Amino acid sequence: MLTQQQQEKLDWEKTDGMMPVIVQHSVSGEVLMHGYMNPAALEKTLAEGKVTFYSRTKQRLWTKGETSGHFLNVVSITPDCDNDTLLVLANPIGPTCHLGTSSCFSPAAPDWTFLWQLEQLLAERKHADPATSYTAKLYASGTKRIAQKVGEEGVETALAATVNDRHELTNEASDLVYHLLVLLQDQALDMSAVIANLRARHGK
Repeated sequence: MLTQQQQEKLDWEKTDGMMPVIVQHSVSGEVLMHGYMNPAALEKTLAEGKVTFYSRTKQRLWTKGETSGHFLNVVSITPDCDNDTLLVLANPIGPTCHLGTSSCFSPAAPDWTFLWQLEQLLAERKHADPATSYTAKLYASGTKRIAQKVGEEGVETALAATVNDRHELTNEASDLVYHLLVLLQDQALDMSAVIANLRARHGK
């Protein structure tokens, strides 16, 4: 979260007591919304773990989701280099925007956000009808068949690279990533676990 030392360095005077806040999805990296906090809003956010702004229109503290239930659960808060803006990484409960989209800036999402969205879709397909969904059919076929598909797509990806066929390599790599994501979901894992492991290895 935000350390005591970081809090003491925040330049509230520079921002006239109203600090800009950018909220970003902690996993996908999608920018969810922008708002403002005064010291009381920050204190409430830190105490409750849910993003609270100071609403300039309501002229009061406003916890995102207080009426809709679409809260922003705080993962971390980081000040910028000038200590006059805050970046909040959060896990959203439901859509962030009042228009029903995941972000107030939708559809301006980075490429990596799509990978996270695909992962969420694949998780949902576990409960779909195998007769209407290839992904659901894969889950129904069992772990061995899914693992076999990952192996097949891995070989085909490697072969496409050896003949320098960039178009085919792109297609086969896409198939490989898709089937790998399905396999991870089948094993109750996701890319966050893989990324955490890569980070741990990188730190050694």
